[in-house]
Order: sequence, then structure tokens, then C-alpha cells
Amino acid sequence: MYHVLLAVDDDERRSTRLANAVAELPDADENVFVSVFHCFVDNPAGVSAPQVGGIRRVIDALEEAGVDHEVLEASGDPAESILRAADDEDVDVIYVAGRSRSPAGKALFGSVAQSVILGADRPVTIVGRAGGE
Repeated sequence: MYHVLLAVDDDERRSTRLANAVAELPDADENVFVSVFHCFVDNPAGVSAPQVGGIRRVIDALEEAGVDHEVLEASGDPAESILRAADDEDVDVIYVAGRSRSPAGKALFGSVAQSVILGADRPVTIVGRAGGE
């Protein structure tokens, strides 16, 4: 069984791209298990991960594709939390969504995806934008 950690934020378009990328893996409905992961940086309303729109989209897409999954959540620094979840779950690969950012934006504000890539001890797949987005 191929175990994927799918790191999802609250952006529904990016989340849908991630779910579709995993659902398109060979024999995903039989050989892939997905840990859908969301890190809350700030959660004053106290919602749970399945209440987040992006997570809901992922769950719906995985269920439609017949891919087994679970939902995990944490609080704190997103990159650190993703890496910790990958270790805790002993996943084979981490999937994160890429964002369009200027070079200055990357230098000033950092990037969760970049931090995950640099800190991971396992493969990281970046899912980019589809044509026309």
C-alpha cells in the first residue's frame, strides 16, 4: 500500500488539484491510502478539519475515486506540522500544492512548500497549477 500525506490548506482550487493528482495515481483505488492533513495556524471558531472547504473538496474527490483516506489535523507552524505528520504516519510521499509567488515574496515571506522540501527525508511532490488557472 502506497501511503500519501496530502497537505491541504483552505484554498479549494489548490485542494482539488491535490486530490485529483493523487486519484490519478496508478490503481489508486486499490493501492493508495491518503492521510489528508490540515494545519490550523489560527482557529478561533474551533472548527475541525472536515469543516474546512478545501478538506471537504479533497474528501469528496477521494471518495468519488474510491481512494481510502483519513483526516488528520494539527495546530502550529504548517511546515513543521506537515513534516511531523509525515514522520508520525511513516508516509511514502508528501503532496503539497505550489503557489505562484514572486522571487521577492519568496525571499521575504518564505514558503511552506519550500520548507517542506528542504526539511523532508522522503519524496515531496509539488502539484502546480493546471493550464488556464
